[in-house]
Amino acid sequence: MPPRGFHQLRVARVDRLCADAVAVMFEVPPALTERYRFRAGQSLTVHRDGERRTYSICAPVGAAPRIGVREVPGGRISRWIVHDLRPGDLVDVAPPSGVFTPDEAAGGRHVLIAAGSGITPVLSIAASLLRRPGTDVTVFYGNRRADTVMFAEELADLKDTYPDRLELVHVLSREPRESELFTGRLDAERLRTLLPLLVDVPGVDDWWLCGPFGMVTDALEVLGESGVPAGRVHRELFWVDEAPPPPDRPETVDEGPGSEVTVVLDGRSTTITVPEGVTLLDGAQRYRPDLPFACKGGVCGTCRGRITDGEVRMRRNFALEDAEIAAGFVLTCQSVPASPKVVVDFDE
Repeated sequence: MPPRGFHQLRVARVDRLCADAVAVMFEVPPALTERYRFRAGQSLTVHRDGERRTYSICAPVGAAPRIGVREVPGGRISRWIVHDLRPGDLVDVAPPSGVFTPDEAAGGRHVLIAAGSGITPVLSIAASLLRRPGTDVTVFYGNRRADTVMFAEELADLKDTYPDRLELVHVLSREPRESELFTGRLDAERLRTLLPLLVDVPGVDDWWLCGPFGMVTDALEVLGESGVPAGRVHRELFWVDEAPPPPDRPETVDEGPGSEVTVVLDGRSTTITVPEGVTLLDGAQRYRPDLPFACKGGVCGTCRGRITDGEVRMRRNFALEDAEIAAGFVLTCQSVPASPKVVVDFDE
């Protein structure tokens, strides 16, 4: 039986993207259609043998849910998906989640910067946005070599479909291209050169960044230098060749009274005691195993909740934007109580 909050979905298709990556399409039974209706840029969490991993949806809005998965060294779930999963197999999958999502009806000018498997949600966002006439999209996509490019054919098809409204820029770090401009990494130096040449920076309505930590932080730095308002920049991280910094946590955990924490999920409230130094998620999971989570590293945003009473201290955050934090949202996997009573609402 799948864990609470998950459903078994049948694999409809497995498409080989390159040697170490596949796209997996799921078949959703009619009874679950609404539960698995997704927005562009959202993700699905997969469960297997007690482990959970979150993978972004690469399909446009309205299509069957489809995720892109690249094998990660030592990653048991990614290796299983890339090498062993077959059509007809059943997989434990949670409903779509995530806030790395555009307003598809707003139109306007969008620039998307991705590297490696960061293209997965970017493909969904670009394909969905371009359906609206008057929307213009530029995609900068960094990879090592041409044979490691995920969704190369689908990106080319998208360009053929919208030749006047989509600009696609490939940058390769380990394979020379015709122009030196497109050879190298999508780092701060290259972005400082590329963006003014190819984009009217002040005229961009929204920027979408998805990739490893270094690329995303470099892009944030360059956009900040260019005067782009923070509210127009949206980011999502994929850890590639970089380990996240260790969280700031106490060496010992006080097993004393701690804080009274009330968790609200699916309209049901549960009040528990969370010891000092223990995160909201870890403290509540024993009593509410249905709480949403995936990476527990402050990256994916699956465990996002809103603090409606009390205070918490968030150790680190690579998923929430400033406006979400200002509205009271936290990553519960990184948040420890900082007041005697805390209420966290997962339904907001």
